[in-house]
Amino acid sequence: MRLLALCSLRWVKQERDGVGYIVNGSIPSRHESSMRLDKSVLAAFPAFAGFSGEQLDDIVDQAHALRFAKNAHVFEQGGEATSFFLLLDGRIRAYKVSPAGEQIVIRFVGPGEMFGVANAIGSAVYPANALAVVDSVALAWPSRAWAEMSTEYPTLAVGMMRMLGRQLQESQERLAEISNQEVERRVANMLLRLAAQGGRKEDNGIGFDFPISRQDIAEMTGTTLFTVSRILTAWEATGLVATGRQKIVIRDPHRLTVLAAGALA
Repeated sequence: MRLLALCSLRWVKQERDGVGYIVNGSIPSRHESSMRLDKSVLAAFPAFAGFSGEQLDDIVDQAHALRFAKNAHVFEQGGEATSFFLLLDGRIRAYKVSPAGEQIVIRFVGPGEMFGVANAIGSAVYPANALAVVDSVALAWPSRAWAEMSTEYPTLAVGMMRMLGRQLQESQERLAEISNQEVERRVANMLLRLAAQGGRKEDNGIGFDFPISRQDIAEMTGTTLFTVSRILTAWEATGLVATGRQKIVIRDPHRLTVLAAGALA
């Protein structure tokens, strides 16, 4: 991955606090870099734009880099919020499990986004699960550092509040869609939203830089796997999308946008 090379992370084989670390070979679900991360990695992200080199050094010095293997949990719902994170590379699925055992995908976290900042919402525990859907690299800070960092660097706190505001707005939009829109429109809107967050141009349309399943789409749109499968199969027959195992390509973005707006019968 691009940032894996940029970070020049070296993995050390040892055991510490129950976390596995490794050099060259099969990797455990979570392991940590022994090398100091270059501050230029942070400077590339909007959340840290305008910070001086000295400030970035201070922020990086308080963090450590972690690599999470695909399908490894970063943290679990209800667990003690001991750390907060900045995703450097990869993709994280944030999801909740209802009291009835139903899984609900909240969002996908992309590079440059902070997550797990439970302190920012006054919580001592993580309100959701975070799972790496591909091999991922993140910076982690101890949760106790958030109060000091947000005071020392107000723009960081402002950026976090804006991010939480965007997430709240997206949640409200999704609830409104579930209440007021037909399923086809909901699925179309969700695909467009995901494409805006992590889409990439491919030969036959717009794909995603992370695996996305029909079950993910069903959970994010408040419908069933059967319904999403039926819709995507029908769309594929008309050339609107192409699908594969945990893969969706939007072949006709304009027509999907029109459908999302409710202008197609």
